[in-house]
Amino acid sequence: MVKLFRYFLPLLFLAACAQADVPIYDIRVVNTYPHSTNAFTQGLLFHDGYLYEGTGRFGQSSLSRINLEDGAVVQNKRLANRYFGEGIAIVDQRIFQLTWQSNIVFEYDLETFANIESHYHPTEGWGLTYDGSHLILSDGSSSLQFIDPKGFQVVREVDVTVYDQPLPNLNELEYIDGEVWANVWMTNEIVRIDPADGKVLGIIDLAMLQGLTTTGGSDDVLNGIAWDPEQERIFVTGKLWADLFEIELVLRE
Repeated sequence: MVKLFRYFLPLLFLAACAQADVPIYDIRVVNTYPHSTNAFTQGLLFHDGYLYEGTGRFGQSSLSRINLEDGAVVQNKRLANRYFGEGIAIVDQRIFQLTWQSNIVFEYDLETFANIESHYHPTEGWGLTYDGSHLILSDGSSSLQFIDPKGFQVVREVDVTVYDQPLPNLNELEYIDGEVWANVWMTNEIVRIDPADGKVLGIIDLAMLQGLTTTGGSDDVLNGIAWDPEQERIFVTGKLWADLFEIELVLRE
């Protein structure tokens, strides 16, 4: 059933986007970098020359600073076994990490990974990013929550829609040039979202990447988007994937 779901959902999703005249993009792989097949990727970002990755699963969740070129872990913090780590985001000299169903958001010092404080949040935590003013959180629904990083209070929400229908399963997030990019869980697609009204502005089809990597187990779905604003590079990977890809978009005609 899961395999059938993973096969048919992308087809239905692409068909809906085509009907709504939403641009669809294919990709070109620019570079390939190593990625740990033990990393159950839940959050990914690029900052000051390093990758930062938050991983999940009970007893295996962590936060890491990683060299892009060789995949070496420079710094690592393990979460307690009762927590399932999720999305991450950097605000100034702090890094936030969601947990899945524990309603806890950890806030660390960016340099040392030392705990600064923890925040309660009433929904599940899936993806997290930062737009320069607010943290943006996904919880597996079609909603994006915009949160004041001081005190972690929700200031507004927006429903993400495509073809005038809500789009659920929004997962890992990245803020890129005024848009929110989101993995759609259990598909090979990333959606580009207008943060003002939640409308899907474009869809990126990454199905080709499955044939370019190996994986470390099941649940090896696409998940992880990182943006290097200085060099305008886009990186993507998946849970347990052996590779991280730098990609460029190619508009499908």
